[in-house]
Amino acid sequence: MKAVRLHDVRDLRVEAVEAPSAPPPGHVNLEVRAAGICGSDLHNYRTGQWITRRPSVAGHEFCGRVTAIGEGVSGFAVGDVVVADSRFWCGNCPACAGGRHNVCENLGFVGEACDGGFADAVQLPARLLVPHAPSLPPRIAAMAEPLAVALHAVRRLAAPRGEPVLVVGCGTIGGLCALLLAHLHDGPILLSDPNSARADLVSVLSGGRRVGLVAEDIAAALGGRRLRHAIDATGHVGAIATTLGLLAGAGALCLVGIGHGKLDLDPTELVEREIALIGCHAFADDDLVQAASLLVELQGALEQLCEVLPGLDEVPAAYERLLAGQSTKLKTIVQLTDEPAALFPIA
Repeated sequence: MKAVRLHDVRDLRVEAVEAPSAPPPGHVNLEVRAAGICGSDLHNYRTGQWITRRPSVAGHEFCGRVTAIGEGVSGFAVGDVVVADSRFWCGNCPACAGGRHNVCENLGFVGEACDGGFADAVQLPARLLVPHAPSLPPRIAAMAEPLAVALHAVRRLAAPRGEPVLVVGCGTIGGLCALLLAHLHDGPILLSDPNSARADLVSVLSGGRRVGLVAEDIAAALGGRRLRHAIDATGHVGAIATTLGLLAGAGALCLVGIGHGKLDLDPTELVEREIALIGCHAFADDDLVQAASLLVELQGALEQLCEVLPGLDEVPAAYERLLAGQSTKLKTIVQLTDEPAALFPIA
């Protein structure tokens, strides 16, 4: 079969590899139907920061169809369509024992800890699979994982209904946060991103208002209301520091972006202004389940956020193009089949 494997920094190859063996106990084989390129995929390709296996089939945002089931697996049948949980958690540490798999003490990710979804087929533990609606096109089902990340951030922020929320960064996760806020939260949405095309797209889909990351723009947009809640999806320490300064007392800033550098922070300011900094890592178990269930309702907007590649051969060039900022969409998906699973029932 064909697979896209990361060998080292800037060394991504489309290769012929052996198909997965018969699934061992607790595992399932999948035919991959579509897979998305994540910013962390690009970061690992560019820096090698998380390379732990050489080579490894990349990709942790994907959906597939069950083709074989190992001993002891229940709840799935051959032909079922599923999305993959990207979190390869150990199940043995105190965090896992408490159900907090996203902060597992031995956490790895699919595409690193095990082979991922940029392949014709993949083998995964059944515990990492969540069903999705058979009517969904594969390119939409493959967006369940990043949607779960965004949902986790929105839930962690927990802004009261009707309160304004500022989203800083309109890339994939920031854009999906804005979309979820529009769907689940009835307050004003403010959007800040220097990429005007990207910000305009998110603004149209979410009903959010574009603003500069300055107090005057925030004040004009809110007409006297105070800004107390924000999500940073950039990881940029300068943007984080600026956003902290824009929040009114008793505010909260949710951090979901991965970046570089250290924040020069006076903790007394957080104490005196009662500002909460909230870290968000991946997602909780129920976030992925709810994200998969929301895909049907959000399909129209998600279609407009993604570009689709026709096959695995396109992936290496797409990595380079995305690193160069040459995309007008928020998510790039490689789709290996064109049709929703509902058109191909399994007898």
